Formats: sequence, C-alpha cells, structure tokens
Amino acid sequence: MSDPWLHIVGIGEDGMEGLLPATRAVIEAAEVIIGGDRHHKLTGDLAAERLAWPHPFDALIETITGLRGKRVVVLATGDPLWFSVGARIGRAIDPAQIVYHPQLSAFQLAAARMGWSLPDVETLTVHGRPVEQMIAFIQPDARLLVLTTGAETPAQIAAFLTDRGFGASKMTVLAAMGGKDEARFDGTAAEWNHTVPAFNTLAVDCIAAPDAALLPRVPGLADDLFQSDGTMTKQEVRAATVAKLMPMRGALLWDIGTGCGSVAIEWMRAARYARAIGIEPRADRRAMAAANALALGAPKLDLIDGTVPEALVGLDAPDAIFIGGGLSRATFDAAWAALRPLGRLVANAVTLESEAELIALHKAYGGDLVKLSVHRAEPVGRMTGWRPSMPVTQWSLVKR
Repeated sequence: MSDPWLHIVGIGEDGMEGLLPATRAVIEAAEVIIGGDRHHKLTGDLAAERLAWPHPFDALIETITGLRGKRVVVLATGDPLWFSVGARIGRAIDPAQIVYHPQLSAFQLAAARMGWSLPDVETLTVHGRPVEQMIAFIQPDARLLVLTTGAETPAQIAAFLTDRGFGASKMTVLAAMGGKDEARFDGTAAEWNHTVPAFNTLAVDCIAAPDAALLPRVPGLADDLFQSDGTMTKQEVRAATVAKLMPMRGALLWDIGTGCGSVAIEWMRAARYARAIGIEPRADRRAMAAANALALGAPKLDLIDGTVPEALVGLDAPDAIFIGGGLSRATFDAAWAALRPLGRLVANAVTLESEAELIALHKAYGGDLVKLSVHRAEPVGRMTGWRPSMPVTQWSLVKR
C-alpha cells in the first residue's frame, strides 16, 4: 500500500488562520492545489501550482489521478465529506491514498447561529441539484438546513413553502459564516424579498397554516395530489404496494407501466436518495409523471419511452420492481432475471386475465398473494353508502 499523496482540506471563511498547524503545513508544502476561486483566495500566496475546478466537473478525477506522484491538495468548503467533493473523490480513488482534513461544516455553523440541535434538523443540499428535491421535506414543525445553489435559491424555496400553505415559515439566509463579511437575512416565506449573496446556507423553520398541504414521506398520498387520466394506483393500494417494495436509502426501483408515476414518486419520497426508473410507452402519461415528480419533490425520476420487456435491456439492475402495467410472463422473466438478490417484486392486477397470470406465478415462485378491496363512503341520495372500487390482486415476493 502506497503512502497517501492526496490531501483534501476543508477550509472556512477564516482561511489559513482557521486551520490546524498540521493542516496549514500540508497546504504550504503542496506542489499542486486544486479548488475554486474563493478557495484559492482564502489560502493567500503560496509557491504551489494552482488549478481551478475542471470543466466539465466530471473531469476532476482524471485531473487528480494525472497528478499522482506529486503532493496534491484539493480545497473544499467546510467538511469535505458532507455533501462535498471529498466523497466523490473517495469513491474513485483508493481512500488509503487520501488524507482528509475536515473543517466545521456549513451545517454546524448554521445550527450554531440558529441555536438548533443538529440531530433534530434535516440537512439537505440542492447545490448543483434540482431545487425541487427539498419539497418532500416540507412538514409541519420541521427544521431544515439547506445548502443552496445560488442567490436565487431562497426565493424559489419560499415559493414552494407559500404554495403549500407554509407561508408563515421563518427563513434565515446565512452567508460567509465565520468570516469578516458574515451576513444574515431573516424573513418569512410569504414575504421573502431579500437579495442575498450567491454562496449561502438557508435555514427554514416550517410553520403550517390550518389549510396547509400535508405531504408525509410515508406512502399513501391523496389521489388528488397527482395529475392523472384516472388510470393510477389508488391511495390505499399504493400504500400497500410501496410498503411491499420496501424503499431503502439509495435503492433503485423499476416502475413498469408507470402511468402518472404515483408509485415511483412515493418510493423516492420514502427513503433518502432512492432512485426510480419509470417505463411508460404513452407520452401523455410520461408528461404527467414528470409534472407530478416536480410538484411532489422527486425531480430525478427517470422516465423511459418503451414497451416491456424490450425496454428493460441495459437498465441498471434494480433493488425493487413494480409491475403495474404490461404484465406478461415474458415481462416477469426479464424483470426477475435482472432483480438483485434480496430484491422485492410486486405486481398488481385488476383484470381476470392478469389475475390468472399472477396465480400461476404464485404457484411457481411462491410469495404472498392477496386481494385488496377498498370501499369509500359516498352519498346515496340523502343518505350515505359504501361504493366499492375495483378489487386489486397483488402478488409480492423477495428474491432469495
């Protein structure tokens, strides 16, 4: 095992003065220093060769590995392993060749400024990512710390909050924390009108109005929250379906016959960094699924135009599969072959023909076969009665 040659250093607004002596010595001895403009300014005059972040940013790993054999320092803001470049580098380069030098993160500094207990706060980043990702975390009494993309991000988040009945939420933008130019901007979502620095961290104390939208991250969102042509997995059945799919951190779902995307979206909301690929041959339904994903905080839903089983070829192996449409033995065989060990498969059927297919598959593979029936109370003249929905046959199993 070779000695570490790459140092990834977290640095704050106080620059070199805020670093431990040993970390300062690493930077001073570096032959090459890589970082953004603000990072280079924070480290002053040094003899090392200076490199900016490469464009495109994906070229970073190639740039770094090309410097092997030199004393290389990569500068990051705060903690380089918390929503930062250090984790990305560590996935591509043997960690035994890297030394990390953490500094206080923006989350720690922001929590201290707000007087919030960090374990009781949701820490999020929309830096370089779709800002709609934070929508799934808008909950009554939730406290959020958000690494933003730029000066425009707080106003975008204020609009999300206001549109969902959280206009009274308290918002604080913190900029240049720990430096001589530290600034703070306070307001509410409904009245937010501040012009803030591009590099900032946002704190949100969510306050719900009596008519606020309640969008829990557990599955079972109301049907009317989704754009739909009427063909969708309804609320109660969807809750049971997603529970059987068992969302887990970073796991990938194939949603076959995704329709308006309701199952895939609930899957992505239910676990941090959960991913989903929706396969849907109809353009109008893909458009609805995309709109629903943006509105409900799952903007990274990947939608594919295709029919199964052909459309499944070449996709990343899934951790879970939902077959809500296009059920056939050929589709099952292709999906089951691709499913990772301990993967979960759920198939729903409403027609007698599809139900017969599920019964045959259950006989061949085992698993759980259930029939779900939902009745809703509706007016019957001046009285109230139960109106049944179409029963759904559901087959689920785990690949062992």
